[in-house]
Amino acid sequence: MPFVVTEACIQCRYTDCVDVCPMDCFHAGPNFLVIDPDGCIDCSMCVAECPVGAIYSADDLPPEQQHFIALNAALSQRPDWPVLPQSEAPLPEHEKWAEVRDKFEYLDTSPPGTPAG
Repeated sequence: MPFVVTEACIQCRYTDCVDVCPMDCFHAGPNFLVIDPDGCIDCSMCVAECPVGAIYSADDLPPEQQHFIALNAALSQRPDWPVLPQSEAPLPEHEKWAEVRDKFEYLDTSPPGTPAG
């Protein structure tokens, strides 16, 4: 898989990356984005657009982020995680979460629009 969305995206879900993707590879969950590895053409345009540095080439992933390769692949295949064709506003508390580390426990893999609970 050429590019991978990692932990820094959780609870922020900035979507600046979506508008520059020529292949519509981004899928949206409630508080996280993923890249479909089957559609990504390794153009790297999304990397510079992410304000929190959440997107990496799979070859450059830090060891502690390796599990995001499989997570991106799996979540991008779920029909309840739709392709995001254009950017949206970030999550309401994105500024608070942008600097937080170790956010994996907050990843919501439910279908978008599902009430938290």
